[in-house]
Amino acid sequence: MANKYSVLVVDDEQPILRLLEKEFSTEDREIETASTAREAREKLARKMFDVIALDIRLPDADGLELFEEFKGRIPDVEIVLITGHGDIDSAVVAMRMGAYDYIPKPFALDRLELVMDRAFQRVCLQRENRGLRLSQGEDNLFGRLIGKSKAIKQILYLVEKVAPTDVPVLLTGESGVGKDVVARAIHDRSNRATEPLIIKNCATLQRELMRSELFGHAKGSFTGATESQEGLIAYANKGSLFLDEIGDLPLEVQASLLRVLEAKKYRRIGGKEERQADIRFLFATNRNLAAAVEDGEFNEALFHRINVFKIEIPPLRERKEDIPLLVEHFLGRLSPRADSAAISEKAMGCLLSYNWPGNVRELRNVLERSLILAENGLVTESSLPKELVDRQHTENSTDQSFGANTLESMEKEHILHMLSLYGGNRQKTAQALGIGRKTLYRKLEKYGL
Repeated sequence: MANKYSVLVVDDEQPILRLLEKEFSTEDREIETASTAREAREKLARKMFDVIALDIRLPDADGLELFEEFKGRIPDVEIVLITGHGDIDSAVVAMRMGAYDYIPKPFALDRLELVMDRAFQRVCLQRENRGLRLSQGEDNLFGRLIGKSKAIKQILYLVEKVAPTDVPVLLTGESGVGKDVVARAIHDRSNRATEPLIIKNCATLQRELMRSELFGHAKGSFTGATESQEGLIAYANKGSLFLDEIGDLPLEVQASLLRVLEAKKYRRIGGKEERQADIRFLFATNRNLAAAVEDGEFNEALFHRINVFKIEIPPLRERKEDIPLLVEHFLGRLSPRADSAAISEKAMGCLLSYNWPGNVRELRNVLERSLILAENGLVTESSLPKELVDRQHTENSTDQSFGANTLESMEKEHILHMLSLYGGNRQKTAQALGIGRKTLYRKLEKYGL
């Protein structure tokens, strides 16, 4: 099988445990054993298992109750019941409750091995389906880092170097530059590439449920917690967790996340046992976290912990030589035609002269709109947004008098542009500029805005 998986065998007969541990331990399968419910609970507290082979009769626990407990504690686990002849009815009840299968004693080793392998295949399918749901980031720019600029080559070099490690990575840059694409590239080149990459934008987390969404919760731990639920930490186990807009995480949740990074352990809300977290963490922000630390808006210890290896992704206006390749890439992927769409020379000139405050995301959106208006698959000036075409003349005239502009006047103009882009919302403007809100207020006062 492609992935190594772990099995916990729980049975009170020592000869069976020794036999299964000897016969079933392979390069593809890791076997651990427990002879009591207490011992099984201790092992589950330390490690996540993929498949459990559970004897329905144990000296210190009822098999069906233990089955429910294990299903509630471990996401995706599949449980195969080992039964005596008189326990068949209980096994059928467990099947209705979600058990994968049952094997009556005495059993054939090849039969049990086949059932465990198939149970793990179902585990893989469940993880793959959930991974697809949770990894569909809003900013997915078709998953490849496109460009030939010096900046892109440097980013690719850094990705290749850091990917094989488990070091946390902080991706910085303006909104829309493609931080999620770099995160995917790191995961795909890592030793965890066959495991899930879970993506979550912290700005979309409900504040009152943030801790639950990240760490999960036990049944009855708060009002509305009618059943136990796993969090993103559990779903990303053995894989990678990409937390976008980490600067939007509340301070109290930041402290809990710091503990996971340092101790590799966590507890669900209302849970008693500590769990191991075998996760590669990737983070992204468009804010200046160092300034946020100074303003008391970000945990200083967490900042230093996630800032071990930083990759800064420059805005599109600073690497315009990448625009033709990006245009070709997006036209090929977005075009509804069987053959690839094309773009006229004048339209390309408009794209090259524009400053792209929304970066690669804005470029993709403009091309998607333009393809709707294109004639016979050709994107021309008339297909582009009017404000983008009109701006080319403004940009050209600005370039001619560039030497007369001071740095302060350019900064003032850029702040005005970003304020207009975000409808006067100062918080979003500060985030897009990569500065703290207090810093933005000082600049607004300085320029009399």
